[in-house]
Amino acid sequence: MKSSVFLATGTKGLARAEGQDDDWTVTHLLSGVRINCLAVDPLDRRQIYAGTQENGVLCSSDWGQSWQPTGLSGLTVKSLAVSSHRRGLLYAGTKPAYLYTSADGGATWTELSGFRQVPGRWKWLSPAEWPFQAYVQAIALSPTDSDVLLAGIEAGAVVRSDDGGHTWSGHRAGADRDCHSMTFHATDGDWIYEGGGGGPAVSQDGGRSWHHPTEGLDGRYCWACAGDPQRPEVWYVSAAPMIVWPNIFAFPTAHYDGKANAAIYRRSGGASWQKLQGGLPQPLDYMAYSLLTDPAAPGHLYAGLSNGDVWHSSDYGEGWLHLPFNLGGIHRQLIRI
Repeated sequence: MKSSVFLATGTKGLARAEGQDDDWTVTHLLSGVRINCLAVDPLDRRQIYAGTQENGVLCSSDWGQSWQPTGLSGLTVKSLAVSSHRRGLLYAGTKPAYLYTSADGGATWTELSGFRQVPGRWKWLSPAEWPFQAYVQAIALSPTDSDVLLAGIEAGAVVRSDDGGHTWSGHRAGADRDCHSMTFHATDGDWIYEGGGGGPAVSQDGGRSWHHPTEGLDGRYCWACAGDPQRPEVWYVSAAPMIVWPNIFAFPTAHYDGKANAAIYRRSGGASWQKLQGGLPQPLDYMAYSLLTDPAAPGHLYAGLSNGDVWHSSDYGEGWLHLPFNLGGIHRQLIRI
């Protein structure tokens, strides 16, 4: 397929843009269904999965044009991940914070009961939405070891398994407990990145140990993160101030459309974070809830903003192009097929 496809979660339903250059078509699907997360099968990119609010998992086999239920009906699915090692192997994280796996593309599901035994999980509590239960916001699968996966809880912990999810560590020191996003590098299983409510975090040993680099950030409330596919030491986050005076008791400024006061940052090795400009609005009035790199194109970065705009850079964020379509809103996730 020569054209590109973007899929985005909005406040209700799913937005789909297909095209190339200046010729794009946007369609809106699954009207009235709240989509929380999306995941592409890396072994068959026609196959897309969507986690919903109280309607389990949906599946598409035609690049996101049509959708069918595929299990976990009645559950609120907050995160999904698809294995690059074994065809049909999926993981789903829910609210409340439980983990499920499927070995057959979602036809049948099994709870990973060992996740209920994570040390310290009684402390998990999310203030983000009613009822204030913690949930699995992110699942990251190692690109090099099929047994290694990490789960990020909003809000509570980042935990690691090295046996396919049967047993789990406690919170990994140095990772941010308020996990908003987490992803492994595309090919290097040592590097994993996190965007958290208390700042960005990175691991260079497969998620065992972490550190919190914040030098150069104007705000430490981070959401999206991504790593360059060729240079794992180059990575990106979106961030905004936690609060803006005098609204010190309000929600984080990132979540106020039109007043997000946000930015996208790049870090290279041990250098400080650098705010990316090059044509991007300064500041971003709408939060970049999704950052995407392209495994086949080093230096390329896509940013999906809460107002539905998508921006693209082909030079590590130095210069940006506003793509000629709008998805109506991107409030959790954007994927590119």
